[in-house]
Amino acid sequence: MDFEIPERPLLVTGATGYIGGRLVPLLLSRGFKVRALSRSLRKMHARPWSNHPNVELVACDLMDGPALEKAAEGCSGAWYLVHSMEGDSAGFAAREEKTAKNMVQAAEKAGLERIVYLSGLGDEKDPHLSSHLKSRHAVARILASGKTPVTVLRAAMVLGSGSASFEILRYLVDRLPFMLTPKWIRTSCQPIGIRNTLEYLVGAMVHPDMGGQSFDIGGPDILSYQDLMQLYADEAGLKRRIIIPVPFQTPGLSAFWVHLVCPLPAGIAKPLAEGLRNPVVCGDMRIAGLIPQKLLSCREAIREAIRKVAQEEVETRWSDAGKLLPPEWVQCTDPSYSGGTILDCCYKVKIRGNPEKIWQKVTSIGGKNGWYYGDILWRIRGRWDQITGGVGLRRGRRHPEELLVGDALDFWRVLDVKSHDRLLLLAEMRLPGEALLEFRMKDLGDGHCELQQMSRFLPKGLLGIVYWYALLPFHHLIFKGMLGRMAEAAGKPAGSVQAFSYDWKALVCTLDE
Repeated sequence: MDFEIPERPLLVTGATGYIGGRLVPLLLSRGFKVRALSRSLRKMHARPWSNHPNVELVACDLMDGPALEKAAEGCSGAWYLVHSMEGDSAGFAAREEKTAKNMVQAAEKAGLERIVYLSGLGDEKDPHLSSHLKSRHAVARILASGKTPVTVLRAAMVLGSGSASFEILRYLVDRLPFMLTPKWIRTSCQPIGIRNTLEYLVGAMVHPDMGGQSFDIGGPDILSYQDLMQLYADEAGLKRRIIIPVPFQTPGLSAFWVHLVCPLPAGIAKPLAEGLRNPVVCGDMRIAGLIPQKLLSCREAIREAIRKVAQEEVETRWSDAGKLLPPEWVQCTDPSYSGGTILDCCYKVKIRGNPEKIWQKVTSIGGKNGWYYGDILWRIRGRWDQITGGVGLRRGRRHPEELLVGDALDFWRVLDVKSHDRLLLLAEMRLPGEALLEFRMKDLGDGHCELQQMSRFLPKGLLGIVYWYALLPFHHLIFKGMLGRMAEAAGKPAGSVQAFSYDWKALVCTLDE
């Protein structure tokens, strides 16, 4: 594509999400000025493109109308890539309505020339249209109600490494050679590759003839979900799957099944699973003539996604999105009586070895690398978390060694990571309280380091206190064994693993934005 690049910056909302996190570096590589917007500056600062001379980072929650208006000032256009997924249908629909209205007002005050919105396919007149797709269409109507021209791109499943749709496909086929499925397995869909989606998003902003219109975007293939599963099996080198549709599986049961098998939490699995019953096929392909590009077939898109997963080149994942909100009690020093009693379990060990190698062992935990000690117990905890609606362990990690702020790490979230100093993880499993796992390393000189591991828990009510003390023997076993194995893998322990007490009153506001 050869269109004029605007002089003023372009606003990308949801810049740390799955789509936005790939759109920003693509725009920068083509010479665009970008104002990247996310709720967390720390997440953006951790991205490889954060120091590019043409990018400006802005922290803003779209629920905050005045802040969004300020963020849009001076921009020429905006991509609206923010979606609410978790919670009940009324809850995420209300949030999407609020943020869309804020975007309309911000665009008008800033004098934006265009908004590009990535929406979903599906017949709006269908009485059985999922609440998730209804909300997508409602947002498009709200955005179009303002004075700023809006270009809507309506897509079905986006096929790309790390996308939620692809992860559902991958886990179902990889893990289940035999499936009893609901009737939606034969529903027609028209997937599109992530590469093609990004090209359409860029073109929709700069093409002079695309303002104020709605376009369907899709690849060249129209297939059933059953066909897609067999296609994935073929590309992954698996035997053909035995798939038997049955009439008695409800959308809720389907969502629960998807949640158990796949790494998506129940709050995300439910709306996605409900949407699978709706045909999502392009009504027209006008956009193909306006923005010509080679459209990847489903086979080609799946092959590319499998290659990137195998070579650990996944740029963004569905789990990258979401608010990075550290617990209030970990951010600032408060009186010991405020916020509740913090329960802890702390260990330390002295190690003789190279600090870089020691730290590399710390930041390699989780995912396929495991947790050094008691992996069977970690798996049991992960399975229980999945059964009760949590994320479980199957999110894994984005990269086998590298960790960035905001990364999902099994059922943890990286809150802070400083090389050779600190790794702070927030628990995202289902708990009667809030939990943190922290690693700190101190250089003692003379070729020795001290590695500390601290588990902290703020219980909610009596159940939280009972939970902590019931599992405390297992915590001592696992965390002490984990630190010992980590020390052995990183160097030569210069002493035994010892318990110690930590002065939480000395905690400072190190996580403020």
